[in-house]
Amino acid sequence: MILLGKHNPRVKGLLRLAHRRGREKEERFLIEGPRLVLEALSADWPLEAVYCSARFTKSRKLAGLLNRLHERRVAVFEVPPGVFDRIACTEEPQGVLAVGRIRKVQLADLLRDPKPLIVVVDGLQDPGNLGTMLRTAGAAGASGAVLLPGTVSLYNPKVVRATAGALFRLPVVEGVSVTEALAFIKNAGLKLVAAEAQGDLPFYAADFLGPTAIAVGGEGAGLKTEVKKAAHQRVFIPMPGGTESLNAAVAASLLIYEALRQRQGL
Repeated sequence: MILLGKHNPRVKGLLRLAHRRGREKEERFLIEGPRLVLEALSADWPLEAVYCSARFTKSRKLAGLLNRLHERRVAVFEVPPGVFDRIACTEEPQGVLAVGRIRKVQLADLLRDPKPLIVVVDGLQDPGNLGTMLRTAGAAGASGAVLLPGTVSLYNPKVVRATAGALFRLPVVEGVSVTEALAFIKNAGLKLVAAEAQGDLPFYAADFLGPTAIAVGGEGAGLKTEVKKAAHQRVFIPMPGGTESLNAAVAASLLIYEALRQRQGL
């Protein structure tokens, strides 16, 4: 393990990755915490290097992680006390983070399943909600997700943590326009089901058995007009308790698992 000084170019490079512009320019992002690093290794995600705090180098967790990293020939560096806290994005850093390469996913990659189930996220700004949504999609076996303009970056550190490793297995496409995404849905023969408070039927009455794209908007603005107009069905979630709206991740989870329920014949 190599000890880096606080003025080392690698350390300065890590600080740049805390910002979206830096991640997009260098096509790299941060993976923080031993569990997420192990998830990335298990999914064969391309890792550039791993960085540890002095405290973590004395941890029992390091031995097993080092063995895995050695097998993958991933370089490991130790950063000086105080420097790691500047790099980390959490309030209580766990002492280890990795730099992963950003993978380019194409829309065609979402059509590998015979009956695709794709989640379309429109303008969701909360990183925790997006991460939870993708985690749910991954758990339910969805084919992938599309992030429309205005949505928080997929590689935002908070999004990465909230996915709990689903990011490394679920194909996600971002950077496509609404027009391109809707054309893709139409040409692929997907049924577009839009979650909308003023929808025409309850979500459990929709048919999710065929190839489907589920569209969910941000909690403020909701879905863009173009998306709502293109939808084959607009569904709502009944709320007899009088609540005005649900968390976007909760709303998406209900639709995703309704699709799973129907497809498994439960």
